[in-house]
Amino acid sequence: MKKMLEAQFPGIDVILDNYPPSLPKRLLSKVVPVFQFGVIGIMMAGEQIFPMIGITTPPPWYYSLRANRFGSIATAWLLGNVMQSFLQSSGAFEVYCNDELVFSKLKEGRFPGEIELKDIIAKTLANSRVTGNLEVVLS
Repeated sequence: MKKMLEAQFPGIDVILDNYPPSLPKRLLSKVVPVFQFGVIGIMMAGEQIFPMIGITTPPPWYYSLRANRFGSIATAWLLGNVMQSFLQSSGAFEVYCNDELVFSKLKEGRFPGEIELKDIIAKTLANSRVTGNLEVVLS
């Protein structure tokens, strides 16, 4: 999209930017690594860690995880990364032209086609009377 807009509208600045996810998703994404390293730490430390944290005998789930240490560590690592990736993405594709929102995937519920986006930007630029630096922000 960036290359198409720059080719179609010479002199236009296309700026790519990330759209932040909602606050609950951002906070939850900070908890995921704690879970990951907790599981990995428990697997690496073994049964000796439980008395250190005030638990006299390991819980039953620990023995299930210990039966396949590598699988437990790999699963915690991979699932944690998938969850963190999901929580940090907003699913947004917002297009601003001269600080005006011209297309929102969050509002429309779909991704714009190249021709549609080109037409929207062309109409916006034709209607604006801005001189100097033209700017399109894709987030």
